[in-house]
Amino acid sequence: MDTQLGFGTRFAALGTREGLVALDKRFLEQLAGQDAALHARLLAARAAPDALEPLAESQLIMALGPVLEGFVADLFDLGDALDALLARTRQLDPVHACKRLFVQRQAVKKYADPSGFDGAALRASLEAEMTVPLTEVSFATHVEAWQRNERTPLLDTAMRYAAWATLTPQGRAAHAGGTLFRLAQKVDPQHLVPVQTVERNGVTMQCLPEHDWRHRDGFALTDTGMTGQQALDQMNYCIWCHSQGKDSCSRGLKDRKTGAYQKSPFGVTLAGCPLEVKISEMHSLRAQGFVLGAFATIAVDNPLMAATGHRICNDCMKACIYQKQEPVDIPQAETSILKDVLGLPWGFEIYSLLTRWNPLDIRRPLPLPDSGRKVLIVGLGPAGFSLAHQLMNDGHTVVAIDGLKIEPLGFDTRQPVRDVETLYESLDDRVMAGFGGVAEYGITVRWNKNYLKIIRILLERRAGFAAFGGVRFGGGATLSVDDAWAMGFDHVALCMGAGRPTIIDMPNGLARGVRQASDFLMGLQLTGAAKTSSIANLQIRLPVVVIGGGLTAVDTATESLAYYVRQVEKFALRYRTLVAERGEQAVRIAWSEEEAGIAAEFLTHAEAIRAERAAAAAEGRPPALAALLDSWGGATVAYRRQLTQSPSYTLNHEEVAKAMEEGVRFAEGLAPVAVEVD
Repeated sequence: MDTQLGFGTRFAALGTREGLVALDKRFLEQLAGQDAALHARLLAARAAPDALEPLAESQLIMALGPVLEGFVADLFDLGDALDALLARTRQLDPVHACKRLFVQRQAVKKYADPSGFDGAALRASLEAEMTVPLTEVSFATHVEAWQRNERTPLLDTAMRYAAWATLTPQGRAAHAGGTLFRLAQKVDPQHLVPVQTVERNGVTMQCLPEHDWRHRDGFALTDTGMTGQQALDQMNYCIWCHSQGKDSCSRGLKDRKTGAYQKSPFGVTLAGCPLEVKISEMHSLRAQGFVLGAFATIAVDNPLMAATGHRICNDCMKACIYQKQEPVDIPQAETSILKDVLGLPWGFEIYSLLTRWNPLDIRRPLPLPDSGRKVLIVGLGPAGFSLAHQLMNDGHTVVAIDGLKIEPLGFDTRQPVRDVETLYESLDDRVMAGFGGVAEYGITVRWNKNYLKIIRILLERRAGFAAFGGVRFGGGATLSVDDAWAMGFDHVALCMGAGRPTIIDMPNGLARGVRQASDFLMGLQLTGAAKTSSIANLQIRLPVVVIGGGLTAVDTATESLAYYVRQVEKFALRYRTLVAERGEQAVRIAWSEEEAGIAAEFLTHAEAIRAERAAAAAEGRPPALAALLDSWGGATVAYRRQLTQSPSYTLNHEEVAKAMEEGVRFAEGLAPVAVEVD
């Protein structure tokens, strides 16, 4: 099917360089008709991109973003969808202004202790005057009107309510999930996670209070990210400092005297975004309602943004200009823009287009002509697939291989995708396809792995790309260096991973019941053991102790708890099925005493989980699985130093907090000596 698009463009033409050149010509013609001066600026920038100062480039992007938005809207007939998105954005403008100018600068300063206020009475009084229910939008718009009309008594009532909603536990609960009454808090580097100290089996540990636990159930996506309002709140919290050259999130936070990068209180260099994404410009464009302009701004430096953002990277956030209070959550903002674009009609096709043709990219707005060179990429993890995209945009032909099997997608990737949801699968049911390396097997369902399919289709659609799984590279492997040269490759790029698992040198370190954390994660996901239909042999028992303090340790602790529930439920189901078919004695006859004990333990726990599920369903609440798991020993991360010195805490404390929400505990100052095989 060759879909007809705007400007007489055929969908198939967008897959060729010639078609993109024609589209760029059409864009430039339209730009010249709308703004001749801006057209001249763009042509001059393309002719000498390195002569353009950073501020001038930012100003050019900010001017071009809205024009590109309109052009792409006409190309894909997005007028109604973008108008609706713009309306939702504009509706929240009073909320952002009220939060900054009224709540933050007036209300909480005038009424610093609102603990004695009657929030319900204040709300009723305001609603009687507004004649509509009090929402964040209605509150902000009425406050704006009362300020214009100098309604002083009403403004005082509104200030009291704002202080109550912002500063008291009851007020925060009444507006949970909102943004108007949530102000940035000061940051204490030593207390980034609000832990409490407990003692278990004579060992002092740290964990979150039980009322803060999130009762995870299964392997569906565990974190959907911020709402649109919450993400826009972060973008408006940003001070858009690119115009002053102080966008440290992108360029790094530097010492004014020495010019060297500053370090965090934990000694982490604050170098900012490794890709130098134009974050401030992105925030500014999206806050004004130009979602496609913001998306194209990201794509200049980070075309494969589906593999970054929320729950993946946070170097930008660490280097935010706000160092003494909560930083802007830039990864959430970036991912929110990605979701907004993918949620549009033809959203996937817009993503595909703007990674190959992007007028905001003055250095390479179009793929370069065919260079005649061929590159072999070894490894299809984030490094491999990112390099493949950039090499193809530079005009090279790419063949990528991976040691693990890559499953076929099972459909024609060249067919236009109008609704991206047709590509998505539930992570609980999704079969590991192999593409993505560590992003496929190492990262857990805290991140939406459907994004891997999006990236894969972006690459596989292109004529200059081919990928093969189950191919090992090197001496004695499937493919050697000499083989690569003999096959006509000009270059070989090694993208095979960062290193090997750490093997702890201690007695019985590989005894039965002991696994390497990275091996456990890969085995869990590669074999599909977590799926109800899988018969993979992966057995764990509680309590679980994970040795180490990095993100792999944290992920292993969370996944072991989720897997334990699935494991015992699968065991109980199959046990009952076999007993019904063959009888209990026939099923148990070959079991050893140890196996019988483990079976009894699993069956007991499975019955407790079944009873909890039934009780939760009757009461209309999620099953409290985290509490059950904790009562059976749960999962503890044991680290040789303090929590605040662990790599997971110093590099990405949010992952520690999220793990503790699932009931994971952290034990400090413990180093392994030996494994006792008693």
